[in-house]
Amino acid sequence: MRVIFMGTPDFAVPALIALVEAGHEVVCVYSQPPRPAGRGKQLQPSPVQREAEARGLMVRHPVSLKGSEEQAEFAALNADVAVVAAYGLILPQAVLDAPKHGCLNIHASLLPRWRGAAPIQRAILAGDTETGVTIMQMERGLDTGPMLAEVRMAVDGKTAGELTAELAAAGGRLMVEVLADLSAHAPQVQPEAGITYAHKIDKAESRIDWSRSAAEVERQVRAFAPAPGAFFELEGERYRVLGAEVTDCAGPPSETLDDALSIGCGSGALRVKLIQRAGRPVMDTAAFLRGKAIPAGTRLG
Repeated sequence: MRVIFMGTPDFAVPALIALVEAGHEVVCVYSQPPRPAGRGKQLQPSPVQREAEARGLMVRHPVSLKGSEEQAEFAALNADVAVVAAYGLILPQAVLDAPKHGCLNIHASLLPRWRGAAPIQRAILAGDTETGVTIMQMERGLDTGPMLAEVRMAVDGKTAGELTAELAAAGGRLMVEVLADLSAHAPQVQPEAGITYAHKIDKAESRIDWSRSAAEVERQVRAFAPAPGAFFELEGERYRVLGAEVTDCAGPPSETLDDALSIGCGSGALRVKLIQRAGRPVMDTAAFLRGKAIPAGTRLG
């Protein structure tokens, strides 16, 4: 097929690779514009743009697709289908209608659960035991379109980073399978029951609230690993917790209960396994504590 690919972050890269390797003609790749990044705040292309340029594919990165000129350029590509994966821009109706088979989205949840911007993190925070990827025919509503296929996956204690990588690979494989025989994947209307919305993550949510149960805090750690990282403060310094486990200890919320960084929660306690001090590398807790002791009885912010 003649395919327009639309994606921006790392999540979208496996799908682009899968489409190319399956033999589809990717006539153009759309990605969000380069953004300032790093200490020098130099403009950096998105992961999808880097991958596309490495493969010699044409790349466009408009700020918006609302203008008639952009829409005419999109339509002139004469695509059979547009494949969308975490692109990050709203697609106007003229864009949705331009390809012969419309626009198909790789969405990282089992719709209609977790429509919206942050389905992986919200699934982990909510304690879902299962998630997956849905291939959806796009329409103007927020992830409301009919479903063509899905693949299910156990959450199984994974971090958002781990789950993102697995779902990205599964989404790429599933999209190739759908495009191989569109007629075999009849669109199914999403059920009304079970609709939830995965609102964008606010950085304030990454501060650990020790009054919550240890199970909730452990999910918070996994949902925000590797970024932005659940954190606590001590002596005015921020520490990111990137791995933790629920432990049988018990004690006052926010207080360290031993010299191994077990911390009391609203119910139960959490033992930190991976930690990162500001400006330092991620370390396992034992190695970290050899350089920075946090004795039992310390109160964390």
